[in-house]
Amino acid sequence: MSGNNTIDTAATNDTRPVVLKVEHVAKYFRLPTEQATGLKMAFLNWTRGIKGYTEQHVLRDINFEVHQGDFFGIVGRNGSGKSTLLKIISQIYKPEQGKVTVKGKLVPFIELGVGFNPELTGRENVYLNGALLGFTREEIDAMYNDIVDFAELGDFMDQKLKNYSSGMQVRLAFSVAIKAQGDILVLDEVLAVGDEAFQRKCDNFFSQIKHDPSKTVILVTHSMDAVKKYCDKAILIKDGEIVVSGNKNDVADQYTLENLKSAKKSQEEQLSEGQYPAGLSERVPKLEVRADSSPLVKTSDPFRFHVEYEFNEKVAFYLILTVLDMQRGGIVYDTAAELQQTKHGHQTATFELPLNAICNGNYRITAQLRILPDPDNVKSNQQLAYTDENRSLDFALRIPGNNGYALLNKSAMRVAQVN
Repeated sequence: MSGNNTIDTAATNDTRPVVLKVEHVAKYFRLPTEQATGLKMAFLNWTRGIKGYTEQHVLRDINFEVHQGDFFGIVGRNGSGKSTLLKIISQIYKPEQGKVTVKGKLVPFIELGVGFNPELTGRENVYLNGALLGFTREEIDAMYNDIVDFAELGDFMDQKLKNYSSGMQVRLAFSVAIKAQGDILVLDEVLAVGDEAFQRKCDNFFSQIKHDPSKTVILVTHSMDAVKKYCDKAILIKDGEIVVSGNKNDVADQYTLENLKSAKKSQEEQLSEGQYPAGLSERVPKLEVRADSSPLVKTSDPFRFHVEYEFNEKVAFYLILTVLDMQRGGIVYDTAAELQQTKHGHQTATFELPLNAICNGNYRITAQLRILPDPDNVKSNQQLAYTDENRSLDFALRIPGNNGYALLNKSAMRVAQVN
């Protein structure tokens, strides 16, 4: 879906002033493929239509608006073009097509410590960085104490930056960015900076600025928790185009779905003829777990999935299904030898997994195919095949009201006081 086809209907009714407008922005980079060794070779290449480079289109027709007071999220997988978009917004890059209109003072914070000089003191670096952001000395004077207090570095500001620990440098750089008195704050993957105490202070700051109607924040992040916690609007970029725009929960859920899809790599295409993917063999050339519908689950109804296998030997065999918790770690459930199978050949078996006991999270279902040569001796079981990460099933639970830190939700287990 192209960016110009993505319409945020809620934004059309927003009466607040637009402080950032991105219109039909496109950006590409030229990647050299071969180098002409001289003027003659360059001329010959030109006559043959050989450019000597390829164009990598990073952004294609990006359109969106940010209103004053928005906490606006930009999300996307690595390589989607989101950081390039941020640099265009910050006027570091110039787009090949389209334009960006900014109303107000924009403070970009794209990389920690950019513009800092280790040979200067902390105080001098604050003024240097402020000047690079476009502030006058008088403006920096007015915000200096707030920057130092937030960084908690009052006793170290006259020491050279090279004598600071990495944590101290991070705190100073971040404090300059967020305490600078700009109208629009642009942040790129910087929410998890400093130690735990400093992160709590940053969290409090974002909670405050979120309710300041005069401040606008644009946040690029991979953390969907941060998107849901801070942002009121968001866009998802995929392959240089906006695929979802507007509702932050829709954006976060689609991002989760894109991550699940991307985990499935076409391993089979890289195998030579006669080879089998990891976990398969001539005896069991097929074993795969796949969802019956979307792997992004938003209801507590049992989750239906299929196991496709191929096994032609006329012996008793069974499947083992294991549910893994990809966020908190560990095995959620294992079927052991319960699922005896009777159909041989190329088959598809369908299963349902109840979801009423576990909290929202990311999970994986793996499968094994085993035989039991001696039914009277469980230890005689043999594993013939298993699903690697490409042929296992990843799914995400996003059931409303089913949040929790632990694996089990409160309806499944509750501690009772007995005295």
